[in-house]
Amino acid sequence: MIKVTKEMALDYHEEGKPGKIEIVPTKPYASQRDLALAYSPGVAYPCLEIEKDPEDAYRYTNKGNLVGVVSNGTAVLGLGDIGPLAGKPVMEGKALLFKIFAGLDAFDIEIDEKDPNKIVEIVKAISPTFGGINLEDIKAPECFTIEQQLKEQCNIPIMHDDQHGTAIISGAGLLNALQIQDKKIEEVRLVVNGAGAAAISCTRLYVALGINPKNVVMCDSKGVIRSDRHNLNSQKKEFATDRDLHTLADAMRDADVFLGLSVADVVTPEMVKSMAPKPIVFALANPNPEIDYELAVASRPDVIVATGRSDYPNQINNVIGFPYIFRGALDCGATGINEAMKIAAVHAIADLAKEPVPAVVDEAYGMNDIRFGRDYILPKALDPRLLTCVAPAVARAAAESGIAKRPISDWNTYHAKLLSLMGDDGKMMRKIAELASKTPQRVVICEGNTDNMLRAAVRLVHDGICKPILLGNEEMIEKRALRLGLSLDRIEIVNPRHDREADRRDRYAKILATKKERDGYNYDYALEKMYDRSYFGMMMVETGDADACLCAAPSAGEKTAASLASVVGLQDGFSHFATMHILNTRKGTYFIADTAVNPEADKEALVDITRLADKTVRFFAKEPVIAMLSYSNFGSSKHEEATTVADAVKILHDDYPDIMVDGEMQVDYALNVNLRDEKYPFNTIKGKSVNTLVFPNLTAANATGKMMLSMGIGSIIGPIQMGLRKPVYFTNSNASEREIYDLVAIAALEAAVRQQNDLN
Repeated sequence: MIKVTKEMALDYHEEGKPGKIEIVPTKPYASQRDLALAYSPGVAYPCLEIEKDPEDAYRYTNKGNLVGVVSNGTAVLGLGDIGPLAGKPVMEGKALLFKIFAGLDAFDIEIDEKDPNKIVEIVKAISPTFGGINLEDIKAPECFTIEQQLKEQCNIPIMHDDQHGTAIISGAGLLNALQIQDKKIEEVRLVVNGAGAAAISCTRLYVALGINPKNVVMCDSKGVIRSDRHNLNSQKKEFATDRDLHTLADAMRDADVFLGLSVADVVTPEMVKSMAPKPIVFALANPNPEIDYELAVASRPDVIVATGRSDYPNQINNVIGFPYIFRGALDCGATGINEAMKIAAVHAIADLAKEPVPAVVDEAYGMNDIRFGRDYILPKALDPRLLTCVAPAVARAAAESGIAKRPISDWNTYHAKLLSLMGDDGKMMRKIAELASKTPQRVVICEGNTDNMLRAAVRLVHDGICKPILLGNEEMIEKRALRLGLSLDRIEIVNPRHDREADRRDRYAKILATKKERDGYNYDYALEKMYDRSYFGMMMVETGDADACLCAAPSAGEKTAASLASVVGLQDGFSHFATMHILNTRKGTYFIADTAVNPEADKEALVDITRLADKTVRFFAKEPVIAMLSYSNFGSSKHEEATTVADAVKILHDDYPDIMVDGEMQVDYALNVNLRDEKYPFNTIKGKSVNTLVFPNLTAANATGKMMLSMGIGSIIGPIQMGLRKPVYFTNSNASEREIYDLVAIAALEAAVRQQNDLN
């Protein structure tokens, strides 16, 4: 697992605005008219409508997209009863997860109260604010009482995620593990170690899924929970046994399934060996499981093991469930979260694991073909399909069980809404970083002696994204790192002028001279080039001494582009290469090209740029819908620039009909589907929302991206190289740490995918 230090965590929470969430207006507020509509006098009208019909709150307020994350801080993660204020960072984190995974807004509400009845009163009193309530980190057995009473007294979805989230995710994993092990759920014997909120809820859900209650043995810190034990609470009595079993070791003998929600290292290899053939072990204690994953797997070859950890297969992670469960519940106006909705979520998650994994994920994990099996019983936490898989299943179950006030009738429209629910908001880069970390590549950072390059390299190592190689003077880099308080552990430094491999510069020069002998290069000239860190870094990639490279250029343009292309060459089938920027906005993610290479593109260049853009957008697991821009619309101007774009479009339509592209068109027509389709109904992307913009020249593309960024309209990633034979990227030497980090992560992922493709 990635090691998180105290200093890193504190810096993360403190830097910029303290905390992790903020409130952002969703309506215009620039004019007096806007303010009059937002507040007095205009606000009175929706108030009166809601007074007449409370359901109108879902039309005129954010209630239908708002979750309250409520806690009293009595059972915070592995920290215990630390109080409501100390638990606030966790609740903010939960609010952040709701937003980034399901587009749900969330307020964290910390209550300084331990009396269950008073908590119920407080939450009920504030419930009109919210579309749903997520109870969090409230200790057992009080959590059972609080949740049950609130469900009875409120008519909105309420769920204690510590109970039901773990139950739903592990339940999905259990169904799939049983299928793989060829066992019938009604026949298996289940041992549960732990009797807290999660353990009780998991066991109840497993019974609802088909486990025979008579085949359940539950243990706590005192051993097997037997019916002859005194002072059992009602939850433990529910699963007390009369069998002659006393210890966990007794219970494990001949058991089919072990579920641990207790403490680390209480299960031994001998206990696992004593289980029935083809056992299933869910060791979910955090951060360290009841038995180490590798120890459990080594104890017998027929076991399927799941933990709560991300560094082993089959992670039971609540984020696979709760954002999407609330999404579906709120979207259909559910008055609660019932058993049918939970079971629907279980089956949706379980079924998704059996579907083919998207190619870029499959390749980047470096496993050739991730598929349903003993090491893949649950979808990955960052699988983007979870939103469109789980939320509809939950909404459908709510409707079928009769608790949906606004049942969804058009499922295709709902699917489209989920896809366009929010802008990227960082999800794409999180996914890229996650994928790149599965098979870390060697990435050369050519300007290794700048502050931001150093900071980015250290973060990349810490996050496990890649294996950075810094080019530069070792002594200078070490001094700079010392001044910045950075550790260079696990970072390789190579000095092109005094390389420890004495013959490397000579070897690179000979290869480059041979490669470029018809371009005026001889050995002496090529050797001189090897003192240039950008050339040296590119030759490391060219020769296989590194997998990817980030060069720093004082300015992007033809000269830099030509030097890059001349060393590593162009991809087969292309006569140009180009760059793209990814623009993340609240309205969605847009890809813009060419932003840094081709100042004046002729029609052949525009065709190549568009083909490369199509290929690159697909690499990011998006379906490209491309508009080729101009100041002209579909032939309205016969100026040379407009006709060049039109000619390029014709070539694309004739020679590359699979590419979804049209133009030339103005940008407002590109981005407004209704306007475009009404005025130009013949367009070939009719009904499609454009996500990729190809500009007629470098100035337009570059200026547009930077203008939008400067105006705070979104965040931007790039320049992303398109069309070179190797993953060689470049950026300005004064790029920010974030920009460098993102580009290296993308370069590393591209290198991993190329490597995997070469193996296949």
